[in-house]
Amino acid sequence: MIRFDGVSKRYDGQDALARVDLEVAQGEMVFLTGHSGAGKSTLMKLIMLMERPSQGQVFVDGRNLNRLSRSQIPYYRRKVGVVFQNHQLLFDRSVFDNVALPLQIAGYQPAETGRRVRAALDKVGLLDKERQNPVVLSGGEQQRVGIARAVVNKPPLLLADEPTGNLDPELSADIMKLFRQFNEVGVTIMIASHDISLLKRMGKRVLGLSKGQVVHDGVLT
Repeated sequence: MIRFDGVSKRYDGQDALARVDLEVAQGEMVFLTGHSGAGKSTLMKLIMLMERPSQGQVFVDGRNLNRLSRSQIPYYRRKVGVVFQNHQLLFDRSVFDNVALPLQIAGYQPAETGRRVRAALDKVGLLDKERQNPVVLSGGEQQRVGIARAVVNKPPLLLADEPTGNLDPELSADIMKLFRQFNEVGVTIMIASHDISLLKRMGKRVLGLSKGQVVHDGVLT
């Protein structure tokens, strides 16, 4: 699903990523970890096409992202769900409208939008909150709204950048259970996290980054 071939990314002459080679199989659930500035966010930005590599090639689902034109990027991004640590919800809209936003941008009809939004909210356990404003929800509930928005398009690839960074251990476990459920139906998932104890509990493949290079690849014990 994801392949990096000799990928480097430089900012102001400094390597954020340095000659990275990696592969993530379709349907795999993999974690990224490493110190602040290790390259986790840069790696994800390359997959999201928020950035382009300075060197090397990035492939997602068989497509060479280097060859995608600017006009093709919005269509590509519909196949990549993204969950942010700070939720990035719109507090002037209801929960329903926040989750519906990607579908409205993609041009879905209202009936189909309603069906998909309610299915996504049901999956994350928030169907009864659809008319509420996100500002009245707890941090864990806001994160689940963010997850519903990321998966409402049914993307084959889901990226999450520190999705449990602001949550207590119990809520973190609930969020990880949701990610497992999406992974079990075939969604490829990449999650960045500093939480080593959580990574050990998950028992999944971990890519450890340091100074822009992959220094660990395997399950943490």
